[in-house]
Amino acid sequence: MRVTIAAVGKMKRGPEQDLVGRYLDRLAKTGGQVGLDFRGVRETVESRHSSVSERRREEAVRLADGIDVDGARIVFDERGDTLSSEEFAAFLAQLRDIGRREACFVLGGPDGHDPDFSRSAEKCLSFGRMTFPHQIARIMLAEQLYRAVTILSGHPYHRA
Repeated sequence: MRVTIAAVGKMKRGPEQDLVGRYLDRLAKTGGQVGLDFRGVRETVESRHSSVSERRREEAVRLADGIDVDGARIVFDERGDTLSSEEFAAFLAQLRDIGRREACFVLGGPDGHDPDFSRSAEKCLSFGRMTFPHQIARIMLAEQLYRAVTILSGHPYHRA
C-alpha cells in the first residue's frame, strides 16, 4: 500500500525538517518489508482568504487534489480519535490487508480542516487534546509511521 502525507504549509530548513527527514527516510527504507511503500510528502501553501471558512475550503480543495479517489484519507484534527502506537499500526495493517491502494495522512493549516473535508475522511485522528505547531505535528506523524512499521515487522524499536 502506498503511504503519502499531504500537508498545508512548508517545513523550513532547520532541526525540525532534519528530524522529519530522518524518520521518513527510515520509513522509506523499511516500509516495503511490511507492504507499506512511502511515496513522499505533498505540501500546499496556506490560503490567504480573509475568512477562516474560506481558507479552510480552499486548503481542502488543494489537499484533496492528488489524493487517490480510492485511497484512504486519514485526517488529523484535535477532535479526532486518539490511538496508541499499537492501535495505529494495526489500523495501517488493516487498510493494507483489505487491499487499499493508498493511505494519505493529511495535516491541515493553522485554522484546521474544513468540516466537510474531515467528515469525508476514512478516519479522523488526533495527537491529543493539546495544540501543537505544524512542525511538531509533522515530526510526530513521521515518527509514528516509522514506529508502526517497526511494530508490524517485530523490530525492537518499539518497547511496549
